[in-house]
Amino acid sequence: MMNVLALEFPPVTHLFEWPDFLFTDTPVALNKTGAIYVLALLLTAGLFWAAGRRRALVPVGAQTVAETGIEFVESNIIMQTIGPDGRRYLPLLTTMFFFIFFSNIFGVIPLVQFPANSRMAIPLALALVVWVIYHYVGIRTQGFFGYFKGSLFPPGVPWPLYILVAPIELLQILLIRPLSLAIRLWANMVAGHLLLVSFAVLSAALWGAGFIPAALPFFALILITAFEIFVSALQAFIFTILTAVYIGGSLHPQH
Repeated sequence: MMNVLALEFPPVTHLFEWPDFLFTDTPVALNKTGAIYVLALLLTAGLFWAAGRRRALVPVGAQTVAETGIEFVESNIIMQTIGPDGRRYLPLLTTMFFFIFFSNIFGVIPLVQFPANSRMAIPLALALVVWVIYHYVGIRTQGFFGYFKGSLFPPGVPWPLYILVAPIELLQILLIRPLSLAIRLWANMVAGHLLLVSFAVLSAALWGAGFIPAALPFFALILITAFEIFVSALQAFIFTILTAVYIGGSLHPQH
């Protein structure tokens, strides 16, 4: 009789919840997720420290990566969404891009293999930071009443429709924007992590059972890993460019 292939997928809690391993039983206990965020922060800070430590006319190493990242954010995010006066936000947006990317990319790093942003806390915290920034920019630029008047009553809308438009716009600037930022980043990293784990388990099960077709899910796993590297950068780009869009809207309400 043919042996039945048994697939044992780990519980979801084993994929996203990690025990504390440092400073246990204290308010600052550290687990795998927290350690990844600490590493992402150190990598971001270390990259720009190394780039600025010995600046050369012809950039090499960390300086090349840092300058390329800065030029990318300036040209493809700030200039496309805010304009020249958005250069003051270049440090914020560049730091945000690299921090999110490093937090994501650990999902494909051997022995770590966990994207920290597949936990909701930090994506939500980052979205709240963006929420505070674009409201602050709008109120500082237009004044409190001018900012909310321009947001709730966009020009060119027939006045009877403001009965519907104003509550929708209020809900959008106060709730939908930050939630969509956080959920988009979180959901994409969760989905990618689940796909990687599923194909890894399938490959291991088929290989252990002696099936030649084990190569098929294994090659699929390689392709998904490459795709996750792309998604890690893409989600960092999307979060950063939407942040720039919201800041630009607060600076230039007529647009």
